[in-house]
Amino acid sequence: MQLRPLHDRVLVKRVDVEEKTKSGIIIPDTAKEKPQEGEVIAVGPGIRHENGTVTPLDVKKGDRILFGKWSGTEIKIDGQDYLVMKETDIVGILV
Repeated sequence: MQLRPLHDRVLVKRVDVEEKTKSGIIIPDTAKEKPQEGEVIAVGPGIRHENGTVTPLDVKKGDRILFGKWSGTEIKIDGQDYLVMKETDIVGILV
């Protein structure tokens, strides 16, 4: 199954969190925070204005992004966890 976001929505997959600290301490699952970094999987066509024009989004598929801690809605597709969020929830693109 695939998902095509609508309007200014973006489908994001979180990046994996490090299991160890730099000094070698293993972090248990209960102490891990969800990462605020992800990869854009799919983007909507853009924002539709009242006059009918569409402004495309600044992010594109494959971009690595940073987003707010409480951004987006968590969904599960084919057993994989994703986030759906508006482009305005994205803090920046990692280059």
